[in-house]
Amino acid sequence: MTTGGDVQTDIVDAHHHLWDRSRHPQPWIDPQSMGAIDADFGPADLAAATRAAGVTQTVVVQAIHSAAETADLLDTAANSDLIAGVVGWVDVTADDAPQAIQKLATGGNLVGIRHVVQNEPDPAFLDRTAVRRAVAATADAGIVFDLVIRHHQIPAATRLAADLPQVSFVLDHLGKPPLVDRDLGDWVSDLRAMARLPNVTAKLSGLATEADWQSWTRRDVEPAVMHALDVFGPERLMFGSDWPVSLLATGYQRWIDVLAELLSECSESERRAIWHQTARRTYRLPPPPA
Repeated sequence: MTTGGDVQTDIVDAHHHLWDRSRHPQPWIDPQSMGAIDADFGPADLAAATRAAGVTQTVVVQAIHSAAETADLLDTAANSDLIAGVVGWVDVTADDAPQAIQKLATGGNLVGIRHVVQNEPDPAFLDRTAVRRAVAATADAGIVFDLVIRHHQIPAATRLAADLPQVSFVLDHLGKPPLVDRDLGDWVSDLRAMARLPNVTAKLSGLATEADWQSWTRRDVEPAVMHALDVFGPERLMFGSDWPVSLLATGYQRWIDVLAELLSECSESERRAIWHQTARRTYRLPPPPA
């Protein structure tokens, strides 16, 4: 994969999923509109998708609110040379969430916790005392808190990150900018405000599925990527595929190629930050296998 004349041979995919629906049903997958991912995706499928792309390590991210799924992902990572970390789930509304987070983090492969906040109807979800106690516990455990939110939730997430400066936050999918509507005004200003907080990094992931699945081009995602570069800088951005959800709109290699084009004006050191250094530093990943 070529980026500005360089061949990338060390890529960390900081965001992908795996699921076996016989063990962990995925009720959010609509067979009619999401037929491309209405299937099981396991470690062998991940290896096949990443083999030709220069990916040396990955971070697998929870897909459903299930402690059993997180346990299985941790087992999978423990037996994989490719999967270097797991962003799992605990019930962040539970009184014992801090203890549950600490227990999971002792295993070695857990690098973060995530709750699918984008589906929460309560606009004050991130302001709840119990939730904030759980989020704060990630800092004590030496892991991060991933934020999967929609663009209108960025102000609430920014408030959370400002109030908990000891916590390392990772914003998934750049907060899901409304690329189909192309009305990015609020997202632009809200993301700029969030990026002022030094304890927040962000993933260049999931953007193709925020655009038109059938007709998106590089120009559709370019404004979001360029704005993220401007406000976060390469040292606080990381690559993520969002595979296999990304298959709704793009193949694995295509997203890498599009992002490589958009990063072609970056320096070599800036591209290294985005392709692997930010993810390894933020998630405290081990060195890649020899």
